[in-house]
Amino acid sequence: VMAFWILNESLSILLGLSWLGVNLYLFIDTFSWYEEEESFLYTRVILGSTLAWARASAVCLNFNCMLILLPISRNLISFMRGTSTCCRGPWRRQLDKNLKFHKLVAYGIAINATIHIVAHLCNLEHYRWSQSTEAEGLLAALAKLGKTPNESYLNPIRTFHTNTITVLLTTIAGVTGLIISLAFILIMTSSTEFIRQVSYELFWYTHHVFIIFFISLAIHGAGRIVRGQTPESQLLHNVTFCKDHYAQWQTAAQCPTPQFSGKEPSAWKWVLGPVVLYTCERIIRFWRFRQEVVITKVVSHPSGVLELHMKKRNFKMAPGQYVLIQCPSISWLEWHPFTLTSAPQENFFSVHIRVAGDWTEALCKAFGAGGQARKESWRLPRLAVDGPFGTALTDVFHYPVSVCVAAGIGVTPFASLLKSIWYKCESHTQLKLSKVYFYWICRDPRAFEWFADLLLSLETLMSERGKAHFLSYHIFLTNWDENQAVHIALHWDANTDVITGLKQKTFYGRPDWNHEFRQMAYTHPSSNIGVFFCGPKALSKTLQRMCRLYSSADPRGVHFYYHKESF
Repeated sequence: VMAFWILNESLSILLGLSWLGVNLYLFIDTFSWYEEEESFLYTRVILGSTLAWARASAVCLNFNCMLILLPISRNLISFMRGTSTCCRGPWRRQLDKNLKFHKLVAYGIAINATIHIVAHLCNLEHYRWSQSTEAEGLLAALAKLGKTPNESYLNPIRTFHTNTITVLLTTIAGVTGLIISLAFILIMTSSTEFIRQVSYELFWYTHHVFIIFFISLAIHGAGRIVRGQTPESQLLHNVTFCKDHYAQWQTAAQCPTPQFSGKEPSAWKWVLGPVVLYTCERIIRFWRFRQEVVITKVVSHPSGVLELHMKKRNFKMAPGQYVLIQCPSISWLEWHPFTLTSAPQENFFSVHIRVAGDWTEALCKAFGAGGQARKESWRLPRLAVDGPFGTALTDVFHYPVSVCVAAGIGVTPFASLLKSIWYKCESHTQLKLSKVYFYWICRDPRAFEWFADLLLSLETLMSERGKAHFLSYHIFLTNWDENQAVHIALHWDANTDVITGLKQKTFYGRPDWNHEFRQMAYTHPSSNIGVFFCGPKALSKTLQRMCRLYSSADPRGVHFYYHKESF
């Protein structure tokens, strides 16, 4: 039972453990190699075990930097999502967690970068101390190598009085390491949820520091500060014997002076493929940026939502997909994700944009929304559209029963889905999907305005087709004043809801999810039920817990599969 639950509900945990396992393997294997490899025996005399700590964390850093760009390559993920042969069932659902994996890899980079930095700071101190008068024996002999023309040095710090900060600021490894650290700190701190909510633009701009990060990473090892014995020197100079006869290196034929060289930089080999792939991603985006987008309709809703209808050559979409929109007159760099609210059967595509930041506010003003004078079509700003890209919602039609839960403006992805259902039913298309439960939790009654007409037309069509049972929708209003409450009470016996105009009355408060899931599990005892959500994190955790709680341990029973919209 546990194995079945893990396979179907927590494959992401297995993938996370696999990622962790590869990191541990690379770290332990590299650590052991540097602790035992003869070519670095003399290096270990000076540095001790911090050599292995620095190198092992460096390999893990390279591995995670190789992975960090893959989850945000949207065209790659959309391609994989559309390839049914390689992404089916639970594997397909992992694509919905691309941003979660992106963050996980970022934490891996942060941990290994911390280990790497601390280890190298210790290494610099060890290098410096080996030049002191207190150093003696083999340690002192190794530190002094490189003073004659025929010798190569092992210790990059040549005197005890050398300042380690000077070494950091005057070497390739030091300067690039400092740049990499600062760039990564900027990226991580600006990616916090608080910063993204307060200033999405700050998050967007600082995230592009990753270009400097990868350039610095590629040349970080070019300085070759950490050195080991050359293969040619190892053939002539047997370290097992000669390490105990260091006083005779200059005179004994069997122990010539050892020669050292830095390890060839390898970071670029790890990240070259993903960087090339991401570069292709940006080239595709630029090509789409150049394509003309015709704005056919602009609607300003009183609830502070801007509706845009657009057309673009060869634009093909599926329900639940999203696009990235750029407005050059506002910013040449910023692309913002918006879910499509139109259906594939319509001859246009549309988005609904709520004012939720500087960029969206500027966009609404540019289109004359918010009570401003309506602009003529030729005066509207130019928009660039990249996409569409697949999301979790595209899998709604793969289940016999689907549960769609939206909170606030999170209803926009489901507009496309419900429109698509309307068109499919009108054309008598046979669907695997036989039942849809739709929940919408909203604070402001005005927000129902643009969505109520869609629900009303779908409700009417289902009744005409004899499929009134196909769609069960539940609208919950969580915020209303006393006057509204009185008005609602006076008209409660009316045939239609006083707020939405629909036959189904609006509920007040929040759903009892235990009751709702228990009822669905009872109604569909042997079904696979897809649960799709778009909204805040707190409600997402609740729904995820409900899916686990009410899924049967019996493979023949009811199973809830959770999907969350993420951009």
